[in-house]
Amino acid sequence: MASPARRAPAKAARSAIPQLAWRAPQPAPIVLVSGPEEVCAERAIAGVRDYLRAEDPTLEVSDVRADDYAAGTLLGVTSPSLFGEPRLVRVSGVEKCSDTFLTEALSYLAAPQDGATVVLRHTGASVRGKKLLDAIRAGDGSGVEIACPAVKRDSDRYDFAAGEFQAASKRIAPAALRALVSAFADDLTELAAACQQLISDVPGDVTDDVVQRYYGGRVETSAFTVADTAIAGRYGEALIALRHALASGADPVPLVAAVAMKLRTMARVAGTREPAAALAARLGMKDWQVDRARRDLVGWNEESLGRAIQATARADAEVKGGSRDAVFALERMITVIATRAPYGS
Repeated sequence: MASPARRAPAKAARSAIPQLAWRAPQPAPIVLVSGPEEVCAERAIAGVRDYLRAEDPTLEVSDVRADDYAAGTLLGVTSPSLFGEPRLVRVSGVEKCSDTFLTEALSYLAAPQDGATVVLRHTGASVRGKKLLDAIRAGDGSGVEIACPAVKRDSDRYDFAAGEFQAASKRIAPAALRALVSAFADDLTELAAACQQLISDVPGDVTDDVVQRYYGGRVETSAFTVADTAIAGRYGEALIALRHALASGADPVPLVAAVAMKLRTMARVAGTREPAAALAARLGMKDWQVDRARRDLVGWNEESLGRAIQATARADAEVKGGSRDAVFALERMITVIATRAPYGS
């Protein structure tokens, strides 16, 4: 069995076992796939399967649920068959495992079966199974961990999408990548699917025009158009963009979320004089995000930015059920932002 090679930077200090990047998984007798990001976890588990199947096409694959577990199952599916084929056992729901599974899994760690790879999926949604995770991480040479932390920040989504194209040796223009990430700002699964579609469908480089042709109608793209024009102070254009987005079926909630995202970034950057690279590293952002926020801040001051953030927070509550007129809530928010003045002044 090949030893793990490429290591992920996160969490290694807390664990005695090798830490692998989810894009470069390798098998081991015990593979712990931890963390809440399901897209990355699915890729990691599929990668382990593909690795083993490439070594031996006779690989036997079994799926076990830790929360609905029958006694003796783990030993049964990992035991060698008559012809000695390699076995892959994928165990889901370890974060809600039964007592029986926990007991048998701990026993299995002491004596893993030859030729068997057991993948344990724990989302981190609960502390259930912590004793098992601690035992795996204590390290006896049989386990590896693949961490799949949540992808929440803009920079994380940007890195994820960039990694999709890099892994496929596919070039995508920076502006096209930013537009693609903006178009799927709230759903990493859809972002992953969009990347794969462009990778498979587009014969050459992926340009901004290609992304607009495929995904220009996405609600989030319209939302960022609304946000950009309002923040730039182009009041008339912002209202037109808002009405066009709503007429196209845009949901008010992601519209407000897009505005809030840009205002939060502006607030984080406002008043700083650090070089873009240093500030981006400190805030967990990209250089271009810092540069864009600084351009957006032209003409703003602390008072107007604070007022815009308050108006956006009010609109967020209203479009989520706090008001019967979501459209008015959006228009009032856009008015405050674009005019940089109190509503009605």
